[in-house]
Amino acid sequence: TKIGFGLIAIVLVSLPGQNPYQILQARPQAPRVRGVESALPEPGLVPVRVGVKAPSVSARSAIVIDVNSAAVLYQKNPDSPLLPASTTKIMTAMAAIDSYALDQVLTAKQAEAAIGQSMGLEVGEKMTVENLLYGLLVKSGNDAALALAENYPDGYQAFIAEMNQKARQWHLDQTNYKNVSGVEQYEHVTTVRDLSTLAREAMSNPVFAKIVGTKAIIVTDVTGEKEYALTNVNQLLGKVEGLRGIKTGWTTQAGECLVTDTVRDGHEIITVMLGSEDRFGESQALIEWAYDNHEWKDLE
Repeated sequence: TKIGFGLIAIVLVSLPGQNPYQILQARPQAPRVRGVESALPEPGLVPVRVGVKAPSVSARSAIVIDVNSAAVLYQKNPDSPLLPASTTKIMTAMAAIDSYALDQVLTAKQAEAAIGQSMGLEVGEKMTVENLLYGLLVKSGNDAALALAENYPDGYQAFIAEMNQKARQWHLDQTNYKNVSGVEQYEHVTTVRDLSTLAREAMSNPVFAKIVGTKAIIVTDVTGEKEYALTNVNQLLGKVEGLRGIKTGWTTQAGECLVTDTVRDGHEIITVMLGSEDRFGESQALIEWAYDNHEWKDLE
C-alpha cells in the first residue's frame, strides 16, 4: 500500500536546511528524442532526516521535494506568489511539446519584439520546433519563446491560455501566466511549490528532460546554413553529481531563480528557489544537504 499524505507529513523536515561537457549537433528534421532512462526508488521509500538542519538561504522562497514520495525536505515561504522570471519557459516548453511535432517548421514573425535574453533569431527565419526548444531551454531565448507562441493556431494569447489550462490541470493553484518568456508583468506569478510540481511533470517527459540536460549544442535554421551555438546557462549542469537540469531565471524584480532536478542512487529530488542572491551556490548546498542528511526508508 502507498503511504498516505498524512504519514508523509511526519517526515517533513523543519526549516534550517561532471558530467562530461557535451557538444551536440542538431539539424532540422532530426529524429525525435528518445526517452531518458533513470532508476527510481521502489514505491513506499520515504526520505527521513538523519543529519543536520538545512543551510539557510537568501532566497525569498525555496523548496526541496523528494519526487517519488512527494515528501518536502525543506521549505521556506513555499506558497508565496512571486515573479517566476524565465522559469516560465518550463511551461512554455510543455505547451509547445504538446502542440507541435518536433520536426514542424515555424517562422519567426516578430523576433525583434522579444526583449531580454535572445538566441538571435531574425524576422522571417524558419526553424524546427525541436531546435526552437533548444533555443528556449538551453539558451533561454525569449525570441524562441515568442516564435513558439505566435505560430499557435489561434495566436499568441491562445497559447498563453493553453499554458494556464495546463496549470489548472496540474493543480498549480497559485500560478498565472501573462506571457511566455517570464518578463515582469502584473499578475504573472507562481510559487516554489507549484514550480516543484511543474518540474516533476516536465521531467517525466523524455523530450523535455533530454533538452534541459544538454550542456551545449549547435542548432541551425531549416537551410542548415545559419548556425546557433548554444550553451546552457545553468552553471550546475555538469558540475553537481546527478543533476539533470532544469531551468534558470532572472529579472531585476524577480532576483535569481533556479529549478533543478537531481538523481542519485535512484532517489530523485527537485529544488526550487525564487528571489535568491546566489541561486547556484544555494541550490548546490541544498542538494548536497538533502542527500547527505537523509536516508530513504520503507515506513510500511
